[in-house]
Order: sequence, then structure tokens, then C-alpha cells
Amino acid sequence: METRIETDSMGALEVPRHALYGAQTQRAINNFPVSGRTMPESFIRALLLAKAAAARANAKLELLPAPLCEAIAEAADELRDSGDLMQHFPVDVFQTGSGTSSNMNANEVLATLASAKLGQTVSPNDHVNFGQSSNDTIPSSIHISAAIALENQLLPALTHLTRTILQKSEEVDKYVKTGRTHLMDAMPVRMSQSLLCWADQLEQNVARLVEQLPQLQTLAQGGTAVGTGINAHPKFGSRFCEELNLETGLKFHPAGNLFSRISTQDTAVSLSGQLKATAVSMMKISNDLRWMNSGPLAGLGEIELEALQPGSSIMPGKVNPVVPESVCMVAAQVIGNDATITIAGQSGNFELNVMLPVVADNLLQSIELLTKACLLLADKAIAGFKVNEDKLNQSLSRNPILVTALNPVIGYLKAAEIAKKAYTENRPVIDVAAQETQLSREELLVLLDPAKLTRGGL
Repeated sequence: METRIETDSMGALEVPRHALYGAQTQRAINNFPVSGRTMPESFIRALLLAKAAAARANAKLELLPAPLCEAIAEAADELRDSGDLMQHFPVDVFQTGSGTSSNMNANEVLATLASAKLGQTVSPNDHVNFGQSSNDTIPSSIHISAAIALENQLLPALTHLTRTILQKSEEVDKYVKTGRTHLMDAMPVRMSQSLLCWADQLEQNVARLVEQLPQLQTLAQGGTAVGTGINAHPKFGSRFCEELNLETGLKFHPAGNLFSRISTQDTAVSLSGQLKATAVSMMKISNDLRWMNSGPLAGLGEIELEALQPGSSIMPGKVNPVVPESVCMVAAQVIGNDATITIAGQSGNFELNVMLPVVADNLLQSIELLTKACLLLADKAIAGFKVNEDKLNQSLSRNPILVTALNPVIGYLKAAEIAKKAYTENRPVIDVAAQETQLSREELLVLLDPAKLTRGGL
């Protein structure tokens, strides 16, 4: 590989000749050959947004020449629109805990591009990083990237999944199925009631995620190194947010206490906890679908999910519930990511958290995975499943738990006796009740009507 010599405060070293980055990025590449995983693209895009907003804020505050600031901002904008963005940001996730390597990576790339635009040297530290520190820029970029991903990706995806479930619930409202508690037969429910339970779970998750947005849109920018704002204009943080809001349409604002936003990642930990709760809900929905689809002969066989691919390399004709399985794995990953973020959140020692890159990586991965899983579950599982009405009715007719409806008439002990006899003799409960009580078959048909029992009451 052809190289050139670049220098920084620690001396000279070789950098690939055509790389836009400089010496500090190359040191990070050399120092952290850990995972081969770079920072998430959504984080890099947020970091570039921050650099553009900072440059324009500095211009409006007349802290740097306007043409220089605009060259930096334009370079950031053009990078975000380019198709080869990530080749310029090769630093490993497992780098310095402040994310300084990624911050300097962005500073060096933008300095190179801005220098070419202006025909003069633009400094990565003195110009691109003016009024900033890695210690306020990286936490701010975590918040910016998460807020954008939540607003533009996950919340719409959850809404789409919820609407798909609600639409499907209307289609299946006429079907009554055996309810199950402890995986054992219980009182009947309408299939729509099962789906409306899922929809309500998701609506609660959406509401709790929306509650996270104001905190996510509260930024550390302006605090610089430790929260005091050293080397930043007093109005830099507010002007920065104004520029950011013009670009994103969101409502970012500086934190009232910049120290807490630099030294902690409590907001990210809180958001991750809610992402975990969302993952738990999606695993519940997916496992319900797997059970309802199980069989088709030896399982519950209540529904038939769309057949998407062969299910076995050895058993011909086998088809598996692959989409719910995929979603369950996503949920497991998000739950694991939350554990990582929780531990990382504990690493705020005095004035700085020093696990920022891994917080960003896991948080944004969770949002991205859940977004894609929502769309997959909606479009390739819930929207298209078919109901096996014959199997539903077969199970219902022999469900001894229907006798619960007779408790107010004949008492719990007599009802239990009937239920046990119906189960032991493998007979419909209505036949045993007609034999064991003074109730007519016509009365029993009314009392034991499964559809009526799904509406509750006496």
C-alpha cells in the first residue's frame, strides 16, 4: 500500500496515501485491532451532523471565519450524502472509552475535505473541533443518533406492527379458541382478544419510548472537557442545537447541567431498558405465534403461518415458523445489549464515562434490530396467517374447563367432578353435564356457549 507521512503531537507515522484521515486516526487503527467492527453508520452520520452544526454555530457567533466554517459544514453534509461514507471511518468500536479516536477521525476527514474546498489548511483541532471536546461531542452524538433512529425508524416500525395486528384482529374476531394458562387448557377467548393483547403491549412500549425522547434531545454539547464549558462560547451549546434542529426537525436543547450528561450515560441506560421491554413483548408475541402454529398434526395447529422456505435438510415437506424464530433471536440480542449498556453505564468515573463507544454500538444496534424485526413480524407472519377453524372447534368441544361457567349454578365441587369425568372419559363436557345435573341440554348449550363465555360476566 502506498503511504504518506502525517504528523501529530506524538510525532510522524505512515498513513495510506489516499486516506482522508490523518495521524490520530491511523494511531487508533494501529492500536485497536480488536473486533473489525466500526462504529455504527447511524452514529457516524450523527457525528457529522454535530460537526456541521458546530461549524455553523461558530460562524454565527463570529468565532471563526464564515467561509472556513461553511467549508467544514459542506464537507460534513456531502459526506453524509456519499455512498462510500464508512470507508473513511475505520476505527474499531473497542477503542478509547471517550470515543476520542472517532471524534478525531471525523475532525481529520473534514479538515482534509475543507482544506481542498478552501485551498488553504484547515486544522482538525483548531478549526473543526473548535468549541468542542470528545467528552461532550461523543455523548451528544449518542443522543442525536438514538433520537433520530427512534423517531424515524423504530417508532414508525412499531406503529406499523401494531396497526397490522389491529387489522388482523378484526379479520379473526369471529373465531373462538381455547385459552391457555400455564400452557394448560383454560376458559375460551376470541382470537381477536389474543391479538388485541399484543397490540396493547406494543402501544404501551411506544408510549414509554416516546417518553424517552425529551431526555434524548437534551445534549452535553457546550460542556467541553468536564462540563465547565472551557474554550467554548457561552452561547455555543444553544446555537449548536438551533442548527441541529434546522437540519433534523427535532427539538434538541442544551442540558441544564452539562456535568451529568458528560459523566453519565443514564439516559442511554434508561432507553436501553425500554428497548429491552419492547424486545420482551416481541418475544412473547413471537412465541404465541409459534405455539399457535405448532404441529400441524401433533401440536395446537390453530393457525398456519405463511410457508417461506423448506424447514429441514432431511425431512421433506417440513415447514417451520422461521420469522417468529428470527424475532426471538433479535429479542435475545437486545436483552444482551441491555446488559452491556448497563455495565457500561456504571463506568462514569468522576467527570467522564469511559465506555461511550460500546454504549453507542449496542444502543443503535438494538434500535436497528427491533426496527427490522417489527417489519418482518408484521409483513411476513401476522398479516398473512390463516386460521384453522376445524382445529379450534375440535379443541373447544372437548375442553372440560368450560364447566367453569356452571360454577354459579351447580357449585365448584360439582363442576370439578364433571370436568374430571369429561377429561377421564374423553367426552365433551356438555354430554357429561347433561348426565350429571338437572340442567337441560338447551340450558347447557346457552351456559356453555364458548362465544358467550369470551364476554365474561355471570
